[in-house]
Amino acid sequence: MNRKPKTSTTIIETIIAIIIAIYVLFPFFLVVINSFKNTEAITKDPIGFTGMSFSQFTSNLTDVINNTHFLFWNAFGSSAIITVLSLVLLAVFGGMAAWVICRNHTVWSRVIYFIFIASMIIPFQVVMLPLISTFRDVGKFVGIQMLQSIPGLVFAYCGFGGAMTVFILTGFIKGIPYELEEAAGIDGCPPEEIFFRIIFPLLKPVITTVTILNGMWIWNDYLLPSMMLGQNGKVKTLPVAVQAFVGSYVKQWNLILTAALLAIIPMVIVFLIGQKQIVQGMVDGAIK
Repeated sequence: MNRKPKTSTTIIETIIAIIIAIYVLFPFFLVVINSFKNTEAITKDPIGFTGMSFSQFTSNLTDVINNTHFLFWNAFGSSAIITVLSLVLLAVFGGMAAWVICRNHTVWSRVIYFIFIASMIIPFQVVMLPLISTFRDVGKFVGIQMLQSIPGLVFAYCGFGGAMTVFILTGFIKGIPYELEEAAGIDGCPPEEIFFRIIFPLLKPVITTVTILNGMWIWNDYLLPSMMLGQNGKVKTLPVAVQAFVGSYVKQWNLILTAALLAIIPMVIVFLIGQKQIVQGMVDGAIK
């Protein structure tokens, strides 16, 4: 079978794709190679291979994990708990909201849907200062500590991640035949059983997509946890805990980059495993 010759457009697109890939992967490349150096070698040659050694990497790794200020396992556990709880709540309540919005053909359902869409374009910087004061007042009102606590941060992530979750799930639910729900209703299934026994299992492909996308964002987020948990709070996520290696006069670059590498690796693995599901789920949510 004869292959079609590459056109100039295809070559240009390939070159542009390579340039973009290099631009995106270069920071990760710097983190990896500098994790094998000490601070002096990083300062002298941050983008070269001079000074790299596996023994230095194991030394950096040991110093990071055993550091009493960083507390790697505590930070890792806090990040895992916050991420898992947020993803479960986003999947369940986001699916419920998308299903109700999609099946109720009223003016109010359309208004609520457009409010979700509109909230996606509001920059976080606009609401971050009112957010802290609001959470402080809400915590006092309900008697639950919302700042410097895991429940408060999980609640915030559910709010900020809900819009994209509802948007993607709504597009997918539109492609599910309504006759399935009608048949279940005739058999006597209440709405909650219709959702959890029929609709929710069908949402598995697109829920996988939103879970991975939200998971990468929540796991790697620095700004929101640093504001809500504080730099000196008892609860710290991995990105916030890395701040322990940054002082007013001294920055331990070898430990900072090694800790950053440890924080990045779990999400890189998850993305590599689920990249096909991400693309397929986005396509299904957009087309249906």
